[in-house]
Amino acid sequence: MESQKIALTSNRLPKEKSGHLAVKTKVFRGISFAGKTIVLAAVSIFTVFPFIWMILSALKTKAEIMDVAAFFPSDPQWGNFVNVFTESPLIRYIGNSLFVSAVTLLIQIVTGAMIAYAIVFLEFKGKNLLFTIIMGTYMLPSAATYVPSYIILANMGLLNTYTGLIISNAVSIFGIFLLRQAFMQVPKGLVEAARIDGASHWQILWRIITPMTKSSFITFGLMNFIACYNNYMWPSLITDDPELSLVSQGLRRFFIEGGAYGTNWPLVMAGSALIIVPLLVLFGFTQKWFINGIGGDTGMKG
Repeated sequence: MESQKIALTSNRLPKEKSGHLAVKTKVFRGISFAGKTIVLAAVSIFTVFPFIWMILSALKTKAEIMDVAAFFPSDPQWGNFVNVFTESPLIRYIGNSLFVSAVTLLIQIVTGAMIAYAIVFLEFKGKNLLFTIIMGTYMLPSAATYVPSYIILANMGLLNTYTGLIISNAVSIFGIFLLRQAFMQVPKGLVEAARIDGASHWQILWRIITPMTKSSFITFGLMNFIACYNNYMWPSLITDDPELSLVSQGLRRFFIEGGAYGTNWPLVMAGSALIIVPLLVLFGFTQKWFINGIGGDTGMKG
């Protein structure tokens, strides 16, 4: 009897220990989850706050926006958004930016994909040196290229034109690097098999490689589209015609620089809120592939 009691007691001890470990694990996981939630919530609030402040400021009067104690508008001025549409050329500025950004991005995708394909899948002397030089130019600050680029465009007679804006941004070093990293995950045997079947390099790039690395293309496209859409300094240097202004230029020229509204900040905020709507819509449609691309998923399966 005593031996049986000892055996039963010894059997219970491991079960009790495992039960305690399971409880401790659940508690630890709960604390970890709560901590992550708090941190993410704090970061989210910190990130979203400028947008919330911008929307609230767009609904205030000019007196309220200068009053630091008035965070919420006493009487929302929805007419500010109507005035921005009806009494300013903001729609034209948005259209200019969408057109220039879309055409520029299309050219960047073509040039970036072709260069990345050549560096990854073609064999030629100096390939590594070429890639090193390309990445070396990425270390140059963009401001260092303004003067030589301006001189080149002036000699070509492309200042103050859409063509000058577009071709001066025809190649993206970031895009070349991102697509190269994605292409390196594609088996070279697949390309060789396609070549044996008679496919040209052009067909392989767009019919085989591009669909397999779709996430990287979408990530590249979204990030560069936003950068081009929000670009201010370079377009301001090479364009003077208000009809060619992009959104950043137009917002400053019409709303701030002593234009129709001077420094009427509620209208400035309303205009700023409206110009990000196309970007939000674009991100809404591409967020799935964008997140996959940022996370290192090129879109390949198997």
